Amino acid sequence: MEFEEAKIKFINTWGSLGTLWGINKAMAQIQALLFIATKPLSTEEIMAELQISRGNTSMNVRQLIEWGIVTKELIPGERKEYFSTEKDVQELARVIAKERSRREIQPVIKTLKEVSSIKDDGTQKTKELIKQTKALHELAETADTMLNKLVSQNQNWLTKSLLKMFK
Repeated sequence: MEFEEAKIKFINTWGSLGTLWGINKAMAQIQALLFIATKPLSTEEIMAELQISRGNTSMNVRQLIEWGIVTKELIPGERKEYFSTEKDVQELARVIAKERSRREIQPVIKTLKEVSSIKDDGTQKTKELIKQTKALHELAETADTMLNKLVSQNQNWLTKSLLKMFK
């Protein structure tokens, strides 16, 4: 397989995987392109490489910046904006996990806490709702706490060992 074919295959595969971590395909493809780029890329370079519109590029780059995955780079003497992404795979995984927790898990925990705290009117239906949502709330909080501890660790022996277990 030649470079260009491998690059396209990687970008398309990463784009498909992007939906698993909560982003759209174009957003993941932009991140993949920046991930393998040897230098920061401009909006025009991203558009040309991926054959997507300026609006699509701008919107998705802005979202990647909000996620903390992509940063703007200033290049002296250039008026264009340039973008780069985190190159350390483990740091990238930590950033994604933290953001998914903030966007997805935390709102669920809040809702489960609210629902499980309703007034018990003595009926069996209410008791069952409280019991089951409390159990889910505790599970979600425990999972989120574990995830946060894992992603907040520096690259120590524990993190490396846990990551190796999941390979």
